[in-house]
Parts: sequence; structure tokens; C-alpha cells
Amino acid sequence: MRELVETARQWVAEGRAGYLARPVTEQGFGPRDPAGALLVDARGECVGALYRGVFDAELAAEAGAMAAGTTARVCEVSVRAAEAAEAKLTCGGQAEVLLQPLTAIPAEWWELLGEGAGVALVTRLNEAADQAVSEVVRATDTPRDDAGRRAGELLGTRRPGRDALYGETGLVLVEAYPSAPYVVIGGGGELAGIIERQAALLGWDTRLVDSAADAAKVLADHRDAACLVMLSHEPDFDVPTLRKALELRIPYVGALGSRRTTTRRREGLIAAGVSEARLALVHGPIGLDLGAKTPPETALAICAEILGVLSGRATPALRDSDSPLRG
Repeated sequence: MRELVETARQWVAEGRAGYLARPVTEQGFGPRDPAGALLVDARGECVGALYRGVFDAELAAEAGAMAAGTTARVCEVSVRAAEAAEAKLTCGGQAEVLLQPLTAIPAEWWELLGEGAGVALVTRLNEAADQAVSEVVRATDTPRDDAGRRAGELLGTRRPGRDALYGETGLVLVEAYPSAPYVVIGGGGELAGIIERQAALLGWDTRLVDSAADAAKVLADHRDAACLVMLSHEPDFDVPTLRKALELRIPYVGALGSRRTTTRRREGLIAAGVSEARLALVHGPIGLDLGAKTPPETALAICAEILGVLSGRATPALRDSDSPLRG
């Protein structure tokens, strides 16, 4: 969705009859992008990615058929196994796709997405599904109803997500686009560079820091999306930075090191006044228990653990295992 911001703004400024398409319900298709969305205009031009383009022509025709004054159209689309294979989809499936004129989408939505802010869009359809009203919900907003609460929950996962609810007047689509995880890496070296590349594949932002003061500032500036990966073993760097991350209550705090180093850090944090409850939030030794040996495998284990924590999933962590730290 974020990659559509500039095009959507341009089309609105030009007065072009553009439409935003995204799934309401889905079944099948295999793994897919939860942020997938498509812009289509009355002439059939399509920008974006939705089911690898297999429905682009169909959605363009549906958009062109929308009557003046209609602010929503729900289209049923489906693809069989042979068509899915041709489109390089994992498998066939069916979906209901919501089309809305860009004029029905709040300008604030595109502004906040363009800024990288964590934000949700709540769209309420009438019973006939031909009229819709969309409103923007921020993570800091107080929920007014079930849709607002669901928007907050989805934003809290730090991953894009959609959910369809049924209200008193009809269908309600909740679309959440949190700020991308901001991985703060304490220390440099080969592993830091590989973690940066792995994070980039996931669409995450990264920042290398080399001092406690620098880390404290970056963590505070990005506290809602920050994830700390402490690689340095320097006591004047790792302990103050871990303490600051726990103080700011950032979503993920992890520290690389042997069990002896982990014990040394723990003792330093206790001496600094960190409670046992807060200490239990440190993922150290860092990473999932995948049997990682090489730097690329270790980076994968670290990023996988971050993903699991942000998703609220229970995963086999090294800190909870007695197995060797190198495979």
C-alpha cells in the first residue's frame, strides 16, 4: 500500500478517475502479501500488486462500470489451479475485492502512509455494499468501537494486516499498516551487515550504532517500532543500552553472546536497578534455536525471533534451551 502513495496523490491532483482495490475476504492462493493493493483507473491502467496481476483486467472493467455517486463495489474473483500456475501463484483461490474511488479515501491516509507512520483505515460499507465511508485510525487513538479496537490490535503486531468485521449496518474492513520494524544494531562487523541485508528482505529499517549515547537517542526517537540487537560485548556499551531499551519498553530487546556474557550483562543490569520482570524481556542468548552456525544462519535466527516476538508467537528461543549456541 505504501508504494501507491505518490501515484494516488498524483491521480487525485490530476482529477483522474482512479480506484483503490484490496481484498476483503480471501480463501486459498497460498502465501501472499498482506499489504497487497492495486490502483486502477477508468482507462485500465494498473499500478500496484494484487495476486500477481491475474485479476487486473477484471478489476479494471469493474471499476469502469461503477456508477457515478457509488463509493464502493465488492467484486468476487476466483482463479483455478491451471490459471494460478500460469500466474505463478502458489495455488488457486477466491476473494472478495473492495473497489473505492480515490475521492472516497481520506487524503490524510495517503499523507500518513507517505510519512511512514503507523496507521489504519476503517471502511464501513452499507448492506448493499455500494456505499462506504472510510476513516483513519492512529495507534494512539482511543478505540470507539470493535473496529477501532481491532485496528489497534493489528497495529500492535508491527506487521501489515487486514480483517473483516460485521457491524450493525454492514461489512467493516480494517486495514492496518504499522511503521516498519526499526532494527537498531549495537556494534558492527560481518554479522551486523548480514542482519541489515536480512532485515531489508523483510522490509525493515535498520540503524547501526556504536555507543550507548547514540543508541539511547535512536531508540528514543523510534521507540514504538525499535528492536534492539546488541552485538557489542563492551560493558560500557551493552549494559547501558540494554537498560535504556528496557526503560523505553521497546518491542524487542536481544543480545548476542555466550552464556557467560549473558550472565555478566544480567549482573550489570541488576546492579543498575533493573527488575527481574524487566530482565525476563531480554532475549539473550539471542535468536531462535535453529542450530545456526554461520553468520547468515545466525542472522536468520535473530530476525526470525524478532518476527515471532512482534507477531506474538511462541517460538523455541536459545535463551530457553540448554543446547550449544553454535549448532
